[in-house]
This record gives sequence, C-alpha cells and structure tokens, in this order.
Amino acid sequence: MDLTQVNISGLNLARFNLTGANLFVANLKQADLTGAKLIVAKLIVAKLTGADLTGAKLTEADLTGAKLIVANLTEAVLAGANLTEAVLTRANLTRANLRGAYRFKPDWTEVLLTEVLLTEADLEGAILKGATMPDGSIHN
Repeated sequence: MDLTQVNISGLNLARFNLTGANLFVANLKQADLTGAKLIVAKLIVAKLTGADLTGAKLTEADLTGAKLIVANLTEAVLAGANLTEAVLTRANLTRANLRGAYRFKPDWTEVLLTEVLLTEADLEGAILKGATMPDGSIHN
C-alpha cells in the first residue's frame, strides 16, 4: 500500500492493519494508532509527533529520521525496528519491546524508558539527556 506523503494527521486509525505500508514522509501527527499493525512498514521521515501508538506492532518497521516527539509508544513492539536518527524527544516508551532494534544517533532527550525491553538493542550514538532509564534513573 503506497501512502507516500499522505496527510492523515489527527485521524483515528486504531487497530488498522498497515503491514508493509509505504508511509514515506507521511503526516501522522496526533493520529490514534492504538494497537495498529505497522509491521515492516516504511515510516521514513514520517511525522508522528503526538501520535498515540500504544500497543502498536512496529516489528521491523523502518523509522529512519521519523519524528516521534511526545508520542505515546507504551507497550509498543519495535523489535528489529530501524530507528536511525529518529527523534523521540519526550516520547513514552514504557514497557515497549525494543529487542534487536537498532538506532544510530537517535535523539531520545527526556524519553521515558521505564520497564523497556532493550535486549540485543544497539544504542550507538544515542542522545539520552534527561532520559528515564529502565531502572528508573535519570541519564545526564
């Protein structure tokens, strides 16, 4: 499904199946994507600021350069996802699954990582200023 540059900001897409969708440069700001299936979706440079992705399945999704500022990713599955240069400033990743996810220079300023599964995740070059780590400590 090709949804390149689509503007679906603010829409209710809860539980939608967008598996394999091409959402390159899509505007999904403030969208409700609760429980949505975005498995292997291409969300390259997508705008997801303020989006609700609670419980969303983003397994092996490509989020290169995506903006997830203040996004809610509570209990989201991002296993094997590409978060290279993604901006997750003040995003909530409580109980998210990031197993095997890889990120090169992501911006996680003030991100909430409480109870996050980071097994086999690569945090190379991550900006973690003010981030709440899985153990509850604040990274400086």
